[in-house]
Amino acid sequence: MKTKVNEISIKYQGNFKISQAPKITSSQSATELLFCSWNRDQIGLQECFKVMLLNNANKVKGIFEVSTGGITGTLVDLRIVFAVILKSLTTSVILAHNHPSGTLTPSNADKALTTKIKNAAILFDIKVLDHLIITPDGNYFSFADEGLL
Repeated sequence: MKTKVNEISIKYQGNFKISQAPKITSSQSATELLFCSWNRDQIGLQECFKVMLLNNANKVKGIFEVSTGGITGTLVDLRIVFAVILKSLTTSVILAHNHPSGTLTPSNADKALTTKIKNAAILFDIKVLDHLIITPDGNYFSFADEGLL
């Protein structure tokens, strides 16, 4: 008797080739692209955590929404984050979440999560290039620009 199991796969939606993908050159270019991907009806209501997946040339392979939570936080399961990163053969990532309140100051939980993801990424030789906090009006805080990464 043969046993069958489901195959887990990553699906890319879109009609562009990686050669046409946007290249991230700064925290500002990453924020602009991420902000465009955010649901404008939700960015001021609920926290959402996303991961931008990049190749070696810093071209965007895709953006994955990890979780959506409440007004003041969202649960980020590292197993899900790394399942997507590893399955998509991603070499670098930019982490991002929104602060519906509009504050740009990272919380202690934001800093701890960043450190936890960065430390786990080291084991897989994956670079965490930045963690961005985005507000409903499009302003942002960059962990990398502020020397917190």
